[in-house]
Amino acid sequence: MQKRNCWEYMRCGREPGGGRVEELGLCAAATEVRLANANGGKNGGRACWALTGTLCGNRVQGTFANKLGNCRLCEFYLRVKQEEGGSCLSTKAILKLLATAPLA
Repeated sequence: MQKRNCWEYMRCGREPGGGRVEELGLCAAATEVRLANANGGKNGGRACWALTGTLCGNRVQGTFANKLGNCRLCEFYLRVKQEEGGSCLSTKAILKLLATAPLA
């Protein structure tokens, strides 16, 4: 089974070179290098629920705290949790990586 990143799964077009970058900007999930390989993804591509500024419902979302409830219902979030099983990084672990890893 091939693991896909959120922009591949959701087809939002906000990854580098994506069709909606000019309109909506680059997505933090596609560019957040501190989360490289988190849950087997590229950058923050499989940890998008913990990042500010990702796309949901065709709108750029706000802070982590404001969007997490919606993310927990997201088809992609549920898929990552299922694919990773017990080895899925918790949201707490993802936030710790963001807080402690040096910016590239």
